[in-house]
Amino acid sequence: MPCEGAFVKRTDGEDEALPKADAMSIIKTAFVSLAGKEILDIGCGNGTLARSLMDQGARVTGVDPNGEALEAARRAVPSGTFHNAGAEAMPFANHSFDGAVFLNSLHHVPKLAMPRALREAARVINPAGSIIVVEPLANGSFFSVLRIVEDETDIRAAAQEIIDEMVKDETFEQLSRTDYLRREHFTDLDQFLARIAAVDPARASVVEERRSEIEAAFRRYAQATADGRMTLEQPMRAHVLRTRR
Repeated sequence: MPCEGAFVKRTDGEDEALPKADAMSIIKTAFVSLAGKEILDIGCGNGTLARSLMDQGARVTGVDPNGEALEAARRAVPSGTFHNAGAEAMPFANHSFDGAVFLNSLHHVPKLAMPRALREAARVINPAGSIIVVEPLANGSFFSVLRIVEDETDIRAAAQEIIDEMVKDETFEQLSRTDYLRREHFTDLDQFLARIAAVDPARASVVEERRSEIEAAFRRYAQATADGRMTLEQPMRAHVLRTRR
C-alpha cells in the first residue's frame, strides 16, 4: 500500500522523500541550547512537550484553555508553571520569555484569531527570541483516518496561509521552514482512538457513533510493522519565526 503523504513535490516536478526530523530536534536547533531558557509552551495540552523541554534544561511555562489538560500537565510536570488561558490573550508582561512554541496547537485557534495569537506570542518573548510553529498538514495516512472523526482540512490550510501572509507582510521573518514526516505506532485501534480523544475530549461521541467507519479506515491506511504494531504517517511543517522590529 502506498504511503500517502510520504513525498513532496520539488520545483522540477520530481518526487522527493520528506527528510527525517522531529519537533524536538527542530526546537533544539532553533534555540541552540535550551539550558536555562525561559520557554512558553502555547497550547501545552497534557504537558508532553513541557516535560521534554525541561529534560533539556529549559524553564517552561504552559498555557492552555482546557482545564482538564492543565491538571494533567501539572501532575506530569510539577516543576512547570501552567496557566488557563487562550493563545489570543496571555497573562504575561512584554518580553517575559526567551522563545515560544506552538506544537500542533495553532490550528486549534479560530481562524480569525490566529494572527492575534501569533502577535501575542511575539509580544511576550524578547526581541531576539524565536517563535516555533509546528503544524500537521492536511494529508497523510494519519489524517485520512482522523478526518472521519474531525475534518481539519480547512483549518490546517488556514494556519499555513496565515503564517505565509504574516511573513509576506513582514510581520515576521521566517528563519527556517522544515517539512518532515511524523510516524506514530499503535498496538491497535483502541490506542489510536484514545490518542485522538486525548487531544479533544469532544471527539469521543463521534468515535462512538462512527467506530465502524474509523476501524475500516484504520485497517486501510495503517501499515503493519515487523513487531505487529500499526503505523500511521502525518506530514508536518515547522516554521521558525522572528519578529521584524
